[in-house]
Amino acid sequence: MTKKQKKMVFRLAVSAVFFIVAVVMEKGSRFAWIPFILAYFLAGYDIPWKACRNITKGQVFDENFLMTIATFGAIVAGALEEAVAVMLFYQVGELFSDYAVNKSRKSIKDLMDINPEYANLLRDGIEEQVDPYEVNVGDIIVIRPGERVPLDGIVIRGNSSLDTKALTGESIPVEVEEGTNVVSGSINLNGLLEVKTTKLFDDSTVAKILELVENASSRKAKAENFITRFARVYTPIVVALAVMLAIIPPVALGGGWGTWIYRACSFLVVSCPCALVISVPLSFFGGLGAASRQGILLKGSNYLEAMASLDIVVFDKTGTLTNGRFQVSDVAPVHGERERLLELAALGEYHSNHPIALSVKDAYGKPVDPERIGAVEEIPGHGIHAQVQADGGWHELYIGNRKLMEQQQVAVDTPSEIFGTALYLADERGYLGAIVISDTIRSDVPAALKGLRGQGVRRLVMLTGDREDVGKAVAEKLGIDQVYGNLLPGDKVAKVEQLLAQKPLGKTLAFVGDGINDAPVLARADIGIAMGGIGSDAAVEAADVVIMDDEPSKIVDTMQIGKKTMDIVRQNIVFAIGIKVLVLVLVALGYASMWAAVFGDVGVSVLAILNAMRALFYKRQSAH
Repeated sequence: MTKKQKKMVFRLAVSAVFFIVAVVMEKGSRFAWIPFILAYFLAGYDIPWKACRNITKGQVFDENFLMTIATFGAIVAGALEEAVAVMLFYQVGELFSDYAVNKSRKSIKDLMDINPEYANLLRDGIEEQVDPYEVNVGDIIVIRPGERVPLDGIVIRGNSSLDTKALTGESIPVEVEEGTNVVSGSINLNGLLEVKTTKLFDDSTVAKILELVENASSRKAKAENFITRFARVYTPIVVALAVMLAIIPPVALGGGWGTWIYRACSFLVVSCPCALVISVPLSFFGGLGAASRQGILLKGSNYLEAMASLDIVVFDKTGTLTNGRFQVSDVAPVHGERERLLELAALGEYHSNHPIALSVKDAYGKPVDPERIGAVEEIPGHGIHAQVQADGGWHELYIGNRKLMEQQQVAVDTPSEIFGTALYLADERGYLGAIVISDTIRSDVPAALKGLRGQGVRRLVMLTGDREDVGKAVAEKLGIDQVYGNLLPGDKVAKVEQLLAQKPLGKTLAFVGDGINDAPVLARADIGIAMGGIGSDAAVEAADVVIMDDEPSKIVDTMQIGKKTMDIVRQNIVFAIGIKVLVLVLVALGYASMWAAVFGDVGVSVLAILNAMRALFYKRQSAH
């Protein structure tokens, strides 16, 4: 609880004491009005002041104006007890609301704490503590255990573990060593690190995230905009109705001014739209906070609302559904053992740094003797011709694609289930076999796709720049509905536009990409979702939703948080409007007193706020 909130608690407690004293004195003393007035002043002296101040700014019909007119009217009508009770309970409701908003902001504030205060800059071997803004690209900074990484860079000395929970929502530390990229905002847990910076602070990951979080509240959901417009129209109407209620009946009936003024004041009390004005934005704020705790950043509550009505999800393949790293997935020798074919391939690819060559050498997993390698010739677009020593003699090894085999007039046998790129091997004796190199599917993807189906997503689509047959193999393995291959970035935008035209009214389409080469299509979709946004400038810039790690299943979490938030918003709108209309009618007809009006305002507000706070709490399922 803040210092301001503690002061308000003290004020209200003293006011409540005076109120109780006044109620006790009311029956036996004509001076009971004194503690009533003191109680009123202590509870709500700032409300009339706020009302006057807002009127000078052109904001007439707000809740402060309504409460001032209603309570002053009740005092004039001689209903001191009700006037004090209304103000006291209204302030209790406001205190509760303020506390709830602060609580819902806590997760956002925790995220904002990733902002580093300083950087240890290394100049001529001497450390100097400077503002992160003073560090240039290429400078060397020192990061001690317990300190935040102030800027993005590459480790040039040392190894350690980094806590990236504030960025990704994951509690497992990330191991870093020389040559590893580190991102600002993470915490160095143990070892001393020297890092060469790769970005200025303004361009760093932490600065991009802070900017995203700070701007999130400016993009309101349709429901929030509706409530704002509703309050602007609703408030002057109910004030006019209250004035009519106070004047027309006594004029028409010839008397009873006190009764009708009392009813008009009660009408004003219950008409205050606090429950809607407070609880709906609070619901969205709670949803944004719940998402941020899971390492999911949304650029506005409108995207939280859009995620709740997701109908089509379009995925990029490489880097999103797959890891984007080549790996040997199949070894098919014609004769002999699998190990022998891998050994020959590792010898032939020894001098190459191509990703396919690296994956072959990783699969072999043993040191290669350079003495066993003779002349090596690279054949552009085809493969490699190398002299290698094996089986007690030297051989002319050819390793490459089908075109190379055709050039050497070698008949090949393609593995029956090929999910990737085939690397064929042959020597002077003939065809030796094939090694299949493929991208690997992310371990989290099957659970993510199953979870999306369970949340009501109707179509799952894959777009890829890879060969269509490779894309279809991945899609078939994962159960994706449609696949489009051989696409350039512009082609992906065209496909998304076709899919947008096919979605039902009121539903949304999301595109999920790695945020590096998919910026155009991320921007074109209803919702652009960037995977692995940590360290990716394009992800933060182009996407509407940024998932800070590499877990596609967090798209399901975002949908669930969005649906829960929208359910709470709808419940609050129906509940608040329904109860208020009922109590307004009862008050106008004289069947309800100002005490009922107090419940209709403060009671409904408190219940709606309690319901709104549920949006802040989300427990992630272990498997979707």
